Amino acid sequence: MTGPDGSERFVQKHDFVLPRLCAIAALIVAGVALAGCDKSASQAAAPPPAPVTVAQPVKRTVTDWDEFTGRFEAVEEVQVRPRVGGFVNSVEFQDGAIVHQGDLLYVIDPRPFEAVALQADGQLSDARAKVELAKRELDRGLNLVQTSAVSEQVVDQRRQALQAAHAAETQAEGALKAAKLNIEFTHVAAPITGRVSRHLVSPGNLVQGSDNGSSTLLTSIVTLDPIYVYFDMDETTFIKYSKLWFEGRRPSSRDTANPVQVTLAGETKPSHDGAINFLDNRLDVSTGTLRSRAVVKNTDLSILPGQFGRVRLIGSAPYEALLIPDAAVATDQSRKIVFVVKPDDTVEARAVVLGPLDDGLRVIREGLKAEDRVIVNGIQRARVGAKVAPHMAQAPAGGKS
Repeated sequence: MTGPDGSERFVQKHDFVLPRLCAIAALIVAGVALAGCDKSASQAAAPPPAPVTVAQPVKRTVTDWDEFTGRFEAVEEVQVRPRVGGFVNSVEFQDGAIVHQGDLLYVIDPRPFEAVALQADGQLSDARAKVELAKRELDRGLNLVQTSAVSEQVVDQRRQALQAAHAAETQAEGALKAAKLNIEFTHVAAPITGRVSRHLVSPGNLVQGSDNGSSTLLTSIVTLDPIYVYFDMDETTFIKYSKLWFEGRRPSSRDTANPVQVTLAGETKPSHDGAINFLDNRLDVSTGTLRSRAVVKNTDLSILPGQFGRVRLIGSAPYEALLIPDAAVATDQSRKIVFVVKPDDTVEARAVVLGPLDDGLRVIREGLKAEDRVIVNGIQRARVGAKVAPHMAQAPAGGKS
C-alpha cells in the first residue's frame, strides 16, 4: 500500500512485529514443554529405595571362650620290651589293631628256661631231703644228750646243720620261682589296653632281655579314650583368669575341672568335650606361656596322639549380651561397623566393639541397642544417608534366643 501520509510504512512495521512476537511466544511454549519433559524424565529415572533385610540383635546369656592351639598325647604309652632274651618264635597280633590288657603279643623260645626250671626243681628236692635228714639227726642228738651219749656241742652242730639245710631249701625255692617266671616272660603280653603299633621284630630274630640293661624294643601301645590335649596359655590370659578368680567370677582351673571344647582340623565347630585337669607350676621363661592340659573324651577313637586341635576354654562368667550375624559386620579402615536403619528408613553406619563368636553369632560389646534394626542382608545395596526398603527377617538374627 502507498499513501502520501506514510501509511504504507506503518502497515509494514505492524506486519513485521506480529510475526516476531508469535515466534517468541512459540519458543517460550516450546521451552516450557521441554522443561516439563526433563522434569518428568528426571522423576522417572530416580531409583526406588533398595530392599534390605533387617533384624534386631538377639539378646541372651553368653559365656566367653578363649581359643588355643593344642596337641594330643596319649594318657598312657608303653614301649613293649622283653624281660628275657631269646629267639622270637611268633608274633601274635595284627599291626595297628586294638589290643586288650593281657593279650599275647610275642612268644620267645621257652625251652632254655624250661631246662633251667627243671634243674632248679631238682635242686629244691635235694634241699628238702637234706632238711629232713638234718631234722632226724637233730632229734636223735636231743635224745642222746639226755643220757650223755653225745655232748651239747654235737647237738649245736646238728642244730646249725638244720638251719643251713633250711637256708638251702629257701634258695632252691627262689631259683625255681625265678625259672618259672622266666618261662612266663617268654610270652610277652600287652600291659595296657590300647592301639598297638607295628611289630618291630620278626620271628627268628634274637632279642635281648632286661637283665643286661638294653632290652630290644618290640612295639608300642597307646591308650586312646580318654586322651590328653596339651596347650600353652599366654601370660596375659593367665593374668586375666587369675583376676577373674580373685573377683569370684570364674573358678580356677587348678581347683575346678573347667570345661573345654575341641575342634579338629577341617571342622567348623567343636566336636569333642573335655575338662582341664592340669596346670604347670611355672611359666616357661623362653616363651612366657603356661603349659596346660585337658582330658578329652574320645569314644569314637577319631583322635590320635600327635594330632593338632583348637581348644576352647571357658574365659568368663555368664553375662547378658547382644548378638548379630557375623556377616552383618563390615570393616571401615580400622573400625568395625554395622549398618543400622533409622526410623525414617535411612541408613546409618554405626561403629561397634566386637566380642567373640557364640553359636554362629557375633557378640557386640558396644555400639548397638536391642531395638536397633541392623541390616543383615543386602549390605552391598545400602548407602549411608540413603533411604532403603527394610524387611524384617523371618527368624531372629541367626540362631537361638
